[in-house]
Amino acid sequence: MNAKYIALAWLAGLVTGSVGAAGLPDPTRPPAIVEASPTAAAPASSGLQSIIRRQGAKPAAVINGIYVELGGHVGEAWLERVGEDSVDLRSAAGRETLQLTPGIGKRPVTDGNGVAKRPRNEKLRTTEDAKP
Repeated sequence: MNAKYIALAWLAGLVTGSVGAAGLPDPTRPPAIVEASPTAAAPASSGLQSIIRRQGAKPAAVINGIYVELGGHVGEAWLERVGEDSVDLRSAAGRETLQLTPGIGKRPVTDGNGVAKRPRNEKLRTTEDAKP
């Protein structure tokens, strides 16, 4: 008889847990504007949202919520260049550069004497390396 009550309690917990989770939003779900139409434009203020660089494939960017590969069109402009933290759009009006993080610029880190620090992938030399 105890096994019957345990099985019933387990089943009730299973049903209750799944009903409670039904009201939670999916955090991985794309915004509604992307779901409505893949070509729908987001507000113009959204700008460059992501840069995608893959080995063996064309670089791409997400601009105003639209996925665009290099050479693809965004409205009247086309994606001319995909950089590390920016993209260039070319149109009849000229070239426009969109920054991934506007107002934040990259510059080399120096050791205080104006000399750039060692790149990450360069091996650190130790006194052990210098011994004959």
